[in-house]
Amino acid sequence: MSTAPFTTIDELQAGLLDAGYLADRGLATVLFLATMLEKPLLLEGEAGVGKTEAAKAMARVLRARLIRLQCYEGLDVAHAVYEWNYSRQLLHIRAAQEGTVSEAELFGPEFLIRRPLLEAIGSVEPVVLLIDEIDRADDEFEAFLLEVLSDFQITVPELGTIRSSRRPVVVLTSNRTRELHDALKRRALYHWIDHPSLEREVEIVRLRVPGVPERLAEQAAAFVQGLRRLDLAKPPGVAETIDWAEALAALGSRELEPAMVESTLGSVLKHHEDIQAVRDAALTDLLEEARAVTG
Repeated sequence: MSTAPFTTIDELQAGLLDAGYLADRGLATVLFLATMLEKPLLLEGEAGVGKTEAAKAMARVLRARLIRLQCYEGLDVAHAVYEWNYSRQLLHIRAAQEGTVSEAELFGPEFLIRRPLLEAIGSVEPVVLLIDEIDRADDEFEAFLLEVLSDFQITVPELGTIRSSRRPVVVLTSNRTRELHDALKRRALYHWIDHPSLEREVEIVRLRVPGVPERLAEQAAAFVQGLRRLDLAKPPGVAETIDWAEALAALGSRELEPAMVESTLGSVLKHHEDIQAVRDAALTDLLEEARAVTG
């Protein structure tokens, strides 16, 4: 049974805003359902659109501990679920040889190193479990994760089965570098997060960069929206817009100026080829378009 500090989608949406996250109605709805129905939520979208931040904001709203499992190729049980503290066990063995302890205690809970999945499932406190970039993990780990999320229990052969007494709120994110299995999607609620409209991106910048000049927020967001229309190796996400606006504001900018834009492109573009392409061909047009937004 959910003990969330909200009972409606509107209350959750307001709570997310207080936590520094501007969620649209669709995202607020699936976050609400994931909490109330105790079902995992899969968020997909381009890198930098706010998938990870949504989970972090939920943890703040729920006043819950955020436990994050960052996925990568080759991720295994030892790094995701648990492993034994071999160095401590070795010390225990030496003590056993001296007759001060029993070797039968070698695989007790005190020697178990709990990794994110076991830590989240075994917690009696509120937890938001963020399984970040699940698309980067191998098929085998995805299949294992499917079993864990079906039963919310993990078996440690030496200790038995550890069951969740309080299900965590589970948020999985994917940048869609590969297609996830249908079986995993069936277990979860699903939501695609797209790049925001210009108006919404300006709102996000104002929320995340307090005190940013209004013209600068509007022009920076418009400039980044223009960048996304180009054929870039890594189009910037909302996270880059926020970083760039923060950098420009820190440098005292009140609106976009050619020299300042060129010198700070590394805050919004992360590939040398992209920066060079924008400098060589598109910078003037993008700047004029962005400045036109504010007249």
